[in-house]
Amino acid sequence: MPEIYLDNSATTRPYPEVVDFTGKVAGQSYGNPSSMHEKGLEAERFSEEARRQVALFFGGKEKEIIFTSGGTESNNLAIKGAALRNRRRGSHLITSQVEHPSVLNCFRFLEEEAGFAVTYLPVNEQGLIDPEELREAAGPETILVSIMHVNNEIGTIQPLEKIGPLLKKNNPNLLFHVDAVQSFARLPIKVKNWQADMVSCSSHKVHGPRGTGSLWVKEGTLLQPLFHGGGQEYEMRPGTENVSAIAGFGMAARITGENQGQKAEALKNTKLHFYRKLMESGIEAYVNGPEPEESACHIINLSFPGLPSEMLLHSLEAKGVYASAGSACHSRKPEPSHILQALGLKKDRLDSALRFSFSCYNNERDAEEAARITAETVKELHRIVK
Repeated sequence: MPEIYLDNSATTRPYPEVVDFTGKVAGQSYGNPSSMHEKGLEAERFSEEARRQVALFFGGKEKEIIFTSGGTESNNLAIKGAALRNRRRGSHLITSQVEHPSVLNCFRFLEEEAGFAVTYLPVNEQGLIDPEELREAAGPETILVSIMHVNNEIGTIQPLEKIGPLLKKNNPNLLFHVDAVQSFARLPIKVKNWQADMVSCSSHKVHGPRGTGSLWVKEGTLLQPLFHGGGQEYEMRPGTENVSAIAGFGMAARITGENQGQKAEALKNTKLHFYRKLMESGIEAYVNGPEPEESACHIINLSFPGLPSEMLLHSLEAKGVYASAGSACHSRKPEPSHILQALGLKKDRLDSALRFSFSCYNNERDAEEAARITAETVKELHRIVK
C-alpha cells in the first residue's frame, strides 16, 4: 500500500540532513549558550548561524530575529506584545475573520480581558479581505493590524503589497504584523514592500524540527515580552535556547529557500496535476476558496458533497493517503472550519471539506495516485451512504 502524505500544512517531514544535524548538535554541543566557557560559546555559534540564515529572508539584520517555540508563540508575542506595549497610543486593533486560531484567540483575549476594541474584517468567496474596507476600518486609535500572508486551510494569498502601504499612508505609527507561517521560505517575504513591522515563521512547516520558530521584528519596534527571566533573545524571549532545534531550523530554512521560484513552480504543478486528475474522474468535487491556479503553490481545499469529511478522511487514510479536515488546531473537532464559514459556504460544502497540502516529497506520480485513490474512495462511499 502506498503512503502519500498530503498534510504538509499541518507539519512537514524533516529533511534527513536536518535530522542528522539536529541530533549531532544536541549530542555534542550541549552547552548553555549563555555560559562563557567553550562549550557555551560553541552552542552560541550554532544559534547565531541559524539566526543569520533566517535573517537572510528579511534583509539580513540578525538582531531583528527572535527565536521562539514556534508560530503560535511568535503570533502571541507579536500581537499581545505590540498591543500591550503601545496601548497608550490607542486601543483599536484589526484582523480578519480567517486568521489562524493562534492569531484570533490573541485578539479575543485582548478584547475580552484587556479592554481593546477589535475589528474582524470579513472576506469574499476567495478568502480575500477588501483593502478599502481595511482602510476605512483603520483610524487614529488603531495601533495594530494583523493579516496572514497565506491562509493555512484554503491557500489564499492576501495582497500585502497593497495592504501595508495603504495602512501606513493613513497612519504611519500603526504596527503591521504578518503571519507568514505558511509562506516562509516558499514564497518571497517582501517586508519592505509590505511595510511590515513583524513577521511570524515556524520551523516544522519548512522541513525543520518542531519546537522552534521565529519572529522578525523591525528594528525600533517596541514589544512587551510575554515571559520574564534572563536576557536571552534581546530580552524578548527569556529562557535557555533550544539550540539543536534552532540550528536545525536555520538549515531547513536555507534548504527550503534555495531555488525558491523553481521549487514553488514544481509544487504548483504537482497540486494542479492532482486536481486535474481528480476532475477527470467524474466525481462531484468543489474548490473552496481561490481557484487552484491562484492559491498558494501547496494548498488546495475541496468539498465532496454528501460525504462527511471525517468519514472520507479515515477512508483515505486506510488506503495510505493522508489529508486533513481543516487546520491541525481544529481537525479533531466536529465544528465546521471558521475559515470555510467565513467564505459563506453552505452546510453540505462545510461538512464535506478536505485540505490537501503538498511538499517537495510529493511528485506527479504521487499526485496521480492520490487522485485515483480519492476518486475511487468517493465513489465507494457514495454507494454506501446511499
